[in-house]
Amino acid sequence: MRQPTFTLAALQATPTPWDKQGNFEKLERLARQAVAGGAEVVVTSEGFLEGYLWNDDLPKDFSRERYFEVGEAIDGPLMRRAGDLARELAIYLVLGFAERRGDCMYNSVAIYSSQGDLALRYSKTHTAFDEPFNTKGVEFPVLTTPFGRWGSVICMDRQLPETARILAIKGAQLILVPAWGMSGEMNDVMMRTRAYENGVHIAFVHPRRCLIIDPSGNIIAEGSGAGEEIVTARLELCPCGSYGTLRHRRPEIYGELLEAPDSDS
Repeated sequence: MRQPTFTLAALQATPTPWDKQGNFEKLERLARQAVAGGAEVVVTSEGFLEGYLWNDDLPKDFSRERYFEVGEAIDGPLMRRAGDLARELAIYLVLGFAERRGDCMYNSVAIYSSQGDLALRYSKTHTAFDEPFNTKGVEFPVLTTPFGRWGSVICMDRQLPETARILAIKGAQLILVPAWGMSGEMNDVMMRTRAYENGVHIAFVHPRRCLIIDPSGNIIAEGSGAGEEIVTARLELCPCGSYGTLRHRRPEIYGELLEAPDSDS
């Protein structure tokens, strides 16, 4: 069965650290511009709302208390405005943000439906040593939309093949990858590989490099690298498992993947 086609817009834009209001205004401006160009899905980079404070170009001597203050609850005022914007523009809006949840902070992405409802929330599951105040997520939700089934990972998550594979096994046809760190040739190869090996479309959204990739691993749209840009592609998602190697899996022989490594080896 053919899926409805839709236009996805990846926002290749750099937010300002600590300036949630200014960053939201930039989001609103770019989203309206994207919609004027036909976009039905708009995706930001990782941590867009607060300006991703773990950037290697920034000092990281701020306190947990200050980080907590810049965090936004999922029902906070700017997140409610994000839902309102999605409803007004009749789009799916994907926003990366530092999430304050109870006494914890998470590096999260929220997806709002065209009715303005929170349709999916994903929290980054893998970090190195550069996000000491964030709690790691433990779930890989998949969202059913009129355009197909979507999942998301965030930045470093994409470097672990298991994350995209879990989403593909759960039926995701599109994997959204808001990111901040590492772009360039190695990342391009990695993202093309993730798309091919899982038979999915991938949208990699980075302040300096955006890629939209088809299930054969072909880059179908990319940023020019010349600053702020809206990168768009018209997509028709493929049935899960119809491309790549996913359909050839033999999970009954993969038990060793779950075994703890031998500390003596």
